[in-house]
Amino acid sequence: MGCRKNICLILAVLCLLLFSIIGCGSKEEKKAGITSDQEQPVAQQVAPQAGVPATPSADAPTGAAAVVIDVDGSKLTQGNLDSEIRKKMAAIKGQVPKAQMEKAKNEMRKQIINDFTVRTILANEVSRVKITAGEQEVSEAVERLKSSLPQGMTMEDLMKKNKITKEMMYEEIRFGIKINKLVLSQKASKAKPTEKEISKFYQKNKDKFTVPESVHVRHILIAKAAGDDDKKVAEKKSKAETLRKQIIAGADFAEVAKNNSDCPSKNNGGDLGIFSRGEMVKPFESAAFAQEKNAIGPVVETNYGYHIIQVLEHLSPKTMSLDETTKAKITAFLQQQKQQETFEDLVKKLRAKANIVVYQN
Repeated sequence: MGCRKNICLILAVLCLLLFSIIGCGSKEEKKAGITSDQEQPVAQQVAPQAGVPATPSADAPTGAAAVVIDVDGSKLTQGNLDSEIRKKMAAIKGQVPKAQMEKAKNEMRKQIINDFTVRTILANEVSRVKITAGEQEVSEAVERLKSSLPQGMTMEDLMKKNKITKEMMYEEIRFGIKINKLVLSQKASKAKPTEKEISKFYQKNKDKFTVPESVHVRHILIAKAAGDDDKKVAEKKSKAETLRKQIIAGADFAEVAKNNSDCPSKNNGGDLGIFSRGEMVKPFESAAFAQEKNAIGPVVETNYGYHIIQVLEHLSPKTMSLDETTKAKITAFLQQQKQQETFEDLVKKLRAKANIVVYQN
C-alpha cells in the first residue's frame, strides 16, 4: 500500500529454506507473543561437540589444502574455511568494534566448522534413508519464499544479497525440503499437544496473549515523486486539501479515493484495514491514533506524500480468550517446539554415530 513499514526481516536463505518448520510465526502469533526466542537456523542452535582430535602426519597437506575437520570422509580445508571467514568478516565490516574483530573471527570459525559438520551428517542421513524432493515440491517452496519477501524485494535481490546463483538457491531449497521430511519422519515430531498442555501454556503466558490497541483506517494518498520540485509539491498538497474539503462537504470518501488516490488501497475505497502501533510510518500512525472516529483529519504529510485519513474504528487492547483459534495457534507453536527438539536430538544422535576427526592446524 506504500505506507506500511517493512516489518519483516529478511531471513537468511538457509534458515528460511532448511528450517521452515520452526520459522517465524504469523503476524497474529507475534502479536500474541507466540514466537520462538531463537531466530537462527536450528543447525546453529545445536552446540558443537568435540570430535576426535588428530595430529597431521609429516606428509599431510599444509596451508590452504590442510584439512580442518573430516566428517565421515567429507573434508573442510583450511582454504575453504579461510574463504568463508573472509566473506563473513566483510559482511560485518564497520558493524563490530575493532577491538572485538578477533573475537568475532574466532566465533565465525567455530560456527562455520559446526555448520559444516551438521550439514554433512544430515546430508549423509538423507542419502542413507533415500529421501527425495520432487520438482513440484521445489516449485511450491519457491513460491512460499517469494510470498515471504518484503514488499519491493525480488528473488533476484535476495540472491544478490546472499551472493548465490539461482542454481545454488534451488539446491538449498531442495536440500531443505529433504531435511524437513527427515525431521517429520521421526516419531517424536508427530506428538500432538494435549488439551492440558495447551491450557497450561495459555495460563503461563497469558500476558503474551494481549492484542494491542489498534485502529481501522481508510485514507487517500496524493503521492510525491522523486523529481518533484517545490511547485509540484505545493500543487499536490493543494490537491489533497481540496479533496479533503470535498469529503467534508459530503462527497463519498470511497469514491474520492477510487478516483484520486495513488495508493493501491483505492481499489477498496482507501481501506487499509486494522493495524496497531509500529506498523505505519510515524506521522501517519500518530495522526491515526489521535484522530476521532469518523472524523476527516487534517492532511498529513509523510515521505510518501499527502494523506487524508479517516478512522473507522478504535479498538482497545484486550486479552485473547482460549477459544478454538487461540488453541490452534498454541498447538502449532508447541508442535514447532517439538519439531525443533526432535531436530536437535536427531543431530546429536547423528554426531554420536559419525566419524568426526578434528585436525589441529
